[in-house]
Amino acid sequence: MMKLYPIVLFFLFGHILCSQIQDKVDFTNAEVYIEPFPKENQIKGTVRYGFQVLNDVDSIFLDAVNMDFSSVLLDLKKVKFANDGKVISIDKKFKKGDTHFLDLTYTAKPKQTVYFLGWDDDDPSNNQIWTQGQGKYTSHWLPSFDDMNEKVEFDLKITAERHLAVISNGRLISRDEIKDDKFEWRFDMRKPMSSYLLSFAVGSFQKKEISSLSGIPIELYYEPKDSLKVEPTYRYTKKIFDFLEKEIGVPYPWQNYKQVPVQDFLYAGMENTGATTFSNTYMIDSIAFADKNYVNVNAHELAHQWFGNLVTEQSGKHHWLHEGFATYYAYLAEREVFGEDYFYWRLLETAKSLVNFSGDGNGEALTSSSAGSLTFYEKGAWALVMLRERVGDVNFREGVQNYLAKYAYQNVTISDFMWEMEKASGMELSDFDTTWLQESEFPFETVKEFLIGKNASIKTYFEFKDRIGENLTSAEAILKNDWNKLESDYLKKQLVLDYGNAFSVDFLSQILKNESIKVRQAVAFSLQQIPLEIQSDYEKLLVDKSYTTVESALYRLWTDFPSNQNKYLNKTSGVIGMPNKNVRLLWLTLALVSPDYNIGLKPTYFEELSSYTGLEHHFEVRLLAFQYLKSIGGFNDSTLKSLIEACSHHVWHFKKSSRKILKEFLKGEENVARIKDIYPSLNQQEKQYLDKALGK
Repeated sequence: MMKLYPIVLFFLFGHILCSQIQDKVDFTNAEVYIEPFPKENQIKGTVRYGFQVLNDVDSIFLDAVNMDFSSVLLDLKKVKFANDGKVISIDKKFKKGDTHFLDLTYTAKPKQTVYFLGWDDDDPSNNQIWTQGQGKYTSHWLPSFDDMNEKVEFDLKITAERHLAVISNGRLISRDEIKDDKFEWRFDMRKPMSSYLLSFAVGSFQKKEISSLSGIPIELYYEPKDSLKVEPTYRYTKKIFDFLEKEIGVPYPWQNYKQVPVQDFLYAGMENTGATTFSNTYMIDSIAFADKNYVNVNAHELAHQWFGNLVTEQSGKHHWLHEGFATYYAYLAEREVFGEDYFYWRLLETAKSLVNFSGDGNGEALTSSSAGSLTFYEKGAWALVMLRERVGDVNFREGVQNYLAKYAYQNVTISDFMWEMEKASGMELSDFDTTWLQESEFPFETVKEFLIGKNASIKTYFEFKDRIGENLTSAEAILKNDWNKLESDYLKKQLVLDYGNAFSVDFLSQILKNESIKVRQAVAFSLQQIPLEIQSDYEKLLVDKSYTTVESALYRLWTDFPSNQNKYLNKTSGVIGMPNKNVRLLWLTLALVSPDYNIGLKPTYFEELSSYTGLEHHFEVRLLAFQYLKSIGGFNDSTLKSLIEACSHHVWHFKKSSRKILKEFLKGEENVARIKDIYPSLNQQEKQYLDKALGK
């Protein structure tokens, strides 16, 4: 344990006291003005907070990370303040019942939370600024409250260049030209929220406008280059919105709803109040829709507008009330869109993941503030599935509605929710609490029995598994007689994934010729080697309406039938694939290593593959390009510079993967020499990282 010296203890104690007395003041509203300066990675702003004094108190504070304050006014008068780089505090006697205004003028240079992308290249259409305040980080660009329990009604004014759009929380009430070819965008919120849910995005965005059945305006944003992807990306948005309002039984709690896709977002999406931000890798065409669509993320972030935004956890111990609920209601929305069979097979998939995780001794209680995403999201959703089964549909809905109505715009605990469920159902639920919220293990046998009772195809699946057992050679004989009677594509897909390698060529040929995309895809994923007898049937997968199928089939065919490599490359030469360009990047790599394929064009192919490591591309594209270049030993100076830059990227797993690739590259002495040659052209941050990597 680290030893704390007396002076450290003194300041720590003082900060704890400060945190404790903040509940004697209620910050009620804020008028925010900010102007981003992307070339300097800087925010300049002012904010006026109105607050009420609930009890006599000697100081107030706000969280403010790495900010300089040029003016601090209390009721329009200068006041002394302290700024330690994390918190700004004002020591003054405040009397119970008084109301005050606090005006702060500041400059922030955020090292996280605000991301300035694309401003260093020559393409202005790439320019974006966006925020991600997950949990407690808005204090990096706005003096605010890392504590979720402080809820404020925020109104924002944001200045940006004329040609850029601004999206933020609330209703846009004006857009006025003010100076230097810049516009001020003014947004109005009517209800209080936690400051971590504040957000803004700036970029070259256009929008499509629709309305919910209840009349809520919905704005669907996109970059002009993605105009043809708007429909498949936002497909079912209105249906999801209308379904959730009806299913939850509480009207959508905010003025409007917006969704904006941004470059290199840290997560799939973030449920900022009335203004979801999500990764632009979900901007997809209709073919990609079969492999990776926005429906689940769309529904998940929308459900958070009730669960997390309208009612907010008191602390991380109650995080189930956010993520478990959003995951559960997203699954219900998917059931509305894709059907019952999809819903129950999706639940089975998550149950398998949870039992594997739990079985390795990693199980976590839902009440643990340190639990991981799998627990909070998937185990959390399962807890609600089983709670609804326990109390019944009517009681479940009544409990949820009472919970949302009673605690609207407030902070809650798990006990608050469970008490509403007990009142609505008339049941004592302590045993449920113990099994689903307190226990670390996942009760797979219980959920398996539930699924078998709810879904006929899952019941059939487990019956087949029991009959086949460990004798995989018996799988085809057992399955074949009933195969054409099976109505569920999800069942057939899983059976192929489980036993496809043991199927005869005749049975595989039958599946490839007659089954749906998802079942054919399972053949592409399951076979370790393609039998010669089904080569021609398998080749048809190269034109399937699924980019992941095409990717898998191309690699498998190219590997298993070397004499036909040129044929397969010609057949797929125009396919780009998913937003991460999965098919194109594989194609370029295979074209480069195929000895006699378009020899004169290989420099062009190499140049294109290398170009995808550039900063203008999404980090998923760059990572794939790095991995393929590594596999063929193809790093040049330009791609090495991109790799070194990636080692300091803001997305952690991309940074971690890039560092691993660079570390392996540096194991060769000749490669170290190459790095030293380009060292002078690197910036200071890159040099510092390399010095550390090289052990200087």
